[in-house]
Amino acid sequence: MEQQPILQIVDLYKQFPVARSIGDRLMRRPNQVVHAVDGVSFTVEKGEILALVGESGSGKTTVGMNVLGLQEPTRGRILFDGYDVVDWARGRLPRLKEEHGEIGRLKRRKQILALRRRAQMIFQDPYESLNPRQTIYEIVAEPCEIHDLGLNSEEKEGRVRAALEDCGLVPAEHFWNRYPDELSGGQRQRVVIASALALEPELLIADEPVSMLDVSIRADILTLLQSLRKVRDITILYTTHDLATAGYFTDRMAVMYLGRIVEIGPTVEVLKDPRHPYTQALVSVAPVPNPRKRRKRMILQGEVPNPIDVPSGCRFHPRCPLATEECGQIDPPYVEITSKHKAACHII
Repeated sequence: MEQQPILQIVDLYKQFPVARSIGDRLMRRPNQVVHAVDGVSFTVEKGEILALVGESGSGKTTVGMNVLGLQEPTRGRILFDGYDVVDWARGRLPRLKEEHGEIGRLKRRKQILALRRRAQMIFQDPYESLNPRQTIYEIVAEPCEIHDLGLNSEEKEGRVRAALEDCGLVPAEHFWNRYPDELSGGQRQRVVIASALALEPELLIADEPVSMLDVSIRADILTLLQSLRKVRDITILYTTHDLATAGYFTDRMAVMYLGRIVEIGPTVEVLKDPRHPYTQALVSVAPVPNPRKRRKRMILQGEVPNPIDVPSGCRFHPRCPLATEECGQIDPPYVEITSKHKAACHII
């Protein structure tokens, strides 16, 4: 029997309403929304590392927030291990009477915590993610207390030790009485990862986890994530704007532009043979170790369009050097390049 993907995202949309001024109300201007995620679909297999790649504002982080139930989709489905995340986060409860409101909130909170135990997020800024008044031990142990796992002091200490040492902070006792300001940036990010591991999750959403770190230690953190995938059998959804880091350790890559996935496939195939003009532009400016193997740079003109007023047809056509008249009128369907590699473009 074929194993189902651990994560399935089906036709996901997320829109944010734009605040209306008094002038807008008086002039009766229509409500506007930001199209943050606009019809995204993909799957992630158990044990896989999938990269969501794109410029700032492409919708990568919003996808991750929706997967964890931190935001509610406008429409679409998110299935985590077969369970609908939206229903799960809502508690799947019938409408309760007013006097039972507290019970309803309590049950809903338990449902949300059950989801968060199995899926955790690593945020990009370790300086903002850690409470400067807590010791490292308190930071890593806190998720166990919030989720009320019923661990005694010895079991909790074992969880903290295992999480810290799996993240390369060895021996754990050397670190857990320290405070965040006593650690380097790389060590802080390892503590953030250890805090997520304390609950022994099955899925990690890594939101640009190395973007705030020195270039010299980025590879160490990425290697750590790769090793955790094997040691703890963890699935990782990795969001980044850096194709070089995505190419370093991910299995597949999905390239996002203005809320849509424009190309998706095995990382090696996408980087060696990018077919969408946007992907080609990103790959052309990615640094390579050997300067003789550099591609001819494809510099995009103009800015990313306003996500409130998305262009008609292919949303990349205002910046695309290869755009035709058809590109501005018809939204391109996906074209299958290989069995696992596809791109949405009229000119392929």
